[in-house]
Amino acid sequence: MRGAGKLTRLAGALLALVLLLLTSCAQIPRSGPVGKSTDESAGKPNNAPVFFPVAPRAGAGPEAMIEDFYLAGSGYEDDYAVARQYLTQASSVKWKPDQRVLVFRSARVVRTAVENVFNYELDLAYSVDADGIATPLPEGSKESIPATLTKVDGEWRISEIPDGTAIPEQTFKVIYGAYPIYFYDPTFTYAVPDMRWFIKKKTVKAMTSALLGGPAPYLKGAVVSAFPSGMKLARESVPVVSGAAQVDLTAKELVDASNEDRLRMQTQLALTFRSQPDVINVELRANQDLVRVEDDGSVLPPVRDKDVPAHQIAVSNNDLVRYENNKLGPLPDIQSVRALAPRVPAESPVSQAAAFLNAGRTTLYSILPGQPARALTTRAGLSRPSFDRYDWVWTAGPGSNGATEVLAYHPAGTAPGANVPAVTMTPPWLAGRSIKEFRVSREGTRALVISELNGKTSVQITGIIRNGDGTPRDLTAPITLLSARAPDRGVWVNDTTVAVMKSSANDNVTPELLSLTSGAPQLLAPWPGLTALSAGNGPTEIYGQSTEGIFQRLGNGWSPQVKGAIDPSYPG
Repeated sequence: MRGAGKLTRLAGALLALVLLLLTSCAQIPRSGPVGKSTDESAGKPNNAPVFFPVAPRAGAGPEAMIEDFYLAGSGYEDDYAVARQYLTQASSVKWKPDQRVLVFRSARVVRTAVENVFNYELDLAYSVDADGIATPLPEGSKESIPATLTKVDGEWRISEIPDGTAIPEQTFKVIYGAYPIYFYDPTFTYAVPDMRWFIKKKTVKAMTSALLGGPAPYLKGAVVSAFPSGMKLARESVPVVSGAAQVDLTAKELVDASNEDRLRMQTQLALTFRSQPDVINVELRANQDLVRVEDDGSVLPPVRDKDVPAHQIAVSNNDLVRYENNKLGPLPDIQSVRALAPRVPAESPVSQAAAFLNAGRTTLYSILPGQPARALTTRAGLSRPSFDRYDWVWTAGPGSNGATEVLAYHPAGTAPGANVPAVTMTPPWLAGRSIKEFRVSREGTRALVISELNGKTSVQITGIIRNGDGTPRDLTAPITLLSARAPDRGVWVNDTTVAVMKSSANDNVTPELLSLTSGAPQLLAPWPGLTALSAGNGPTEIYGQSTEGIFQRLGNGWSPQVKGAIDPSYPG
């Protein structure tokens, strides 16, 4: 009978999930004193899904009370008013539902040895913190939430419960959405996305608070914000009036800021609100008074999702070549390196510098126009080189003591015979790991790292911390992306997506697209014998290489392009 009761409750919960898809507001005048204001949710306020949970049922037992409380936690309206009815008065006052969200694949209530204390045992899919930062978790990840119950007027109520909510995965995907908030690279030239998960009906306020709170931990030190530390919202809402998001900030910091800084603040907010159709422009306010921002042309808008050049570098007939428009040709102004047996080459996106490994992948070489190749380092094994937008070329390999080191060199502008500027990094999180792939993102603030520890592969994104002149200094503790396989190859596809695969010369290989906006990988069409990947501007420009030649992703398959070339790579 208990199973039947659970089914009844679940059916009731499903019936209570109502998506209000109402028509949008009438056209609002763009001039004059009158405007219609939406609440702090903004951005799709009329299309946001709303969950109407069930109030506590008379006579419900402790297990049902816990299950129903967490089902009611999907009802965020009126500050989770229905969910609070399951709590004692004291617990209701102190419970903070927005501290974190545990997203589960399955859940059950388990009695403990302590009277009236239960555990809500979860098989977790995600954990989302108060700032909307999501951590995807592999299947089998468990967590138990303790709950203490007591009787109030003859009915069970929860007297002790940790802050936060727990939501079924399918419900979470309906109520929450992944949205980028934007920061700048240290030169304010590029916009860098920082993906967050927010309730769809509260996005504008949540985005603003997250932006003021600063970047996610893995981006701290790698990106910058136009907003000074400590600046806060002056009121707990961001109304949208006639298409203008009115961001009311603490007055002193805003008034004291230069017009250039204000313009960068406004631009940063406008980029962040791009996903919100109700927001047309951004107004900065100090204690509700409009603060004028003059666009005098002194601040250029940052580049979002930086493009790479249309050509690739590759190896053909044991020498470096250019691959473009499905044709192979010589690499302009670069001497032959056939005697060095080049493999896995890379080309700078900002100069004519190139780099490559030898056939044994033990020596990294660089080459500049009009100069012979020079050896930069020799190690027991090196990852394929990757250039960044500051003209540093990166690789990784074991140091003299066998520990993994990340290496960066700056060959461009260095005279023949002179020492090439070099940086060696040994971030603690790489201890014991062997790096299979290290690829710098197009805007230069992040790197894709595929590494292995004790036979287990990790796909991670780390932030790159630099000195003021762009010299690399350190790598941040990374975030981890979930892969369906154990990849050893990976490339950036755009500013939020990477393509990875487990290479094999003999078996079918299924590349995956891993996105910062989703915990689930997207499997591409399998292809026999893929050993290399390259990617241009977006998912339609993904190339794979096998002994049969180079293939381009085409729909749900692969289209043959050219034979006689190996190791293709776009600049970067």
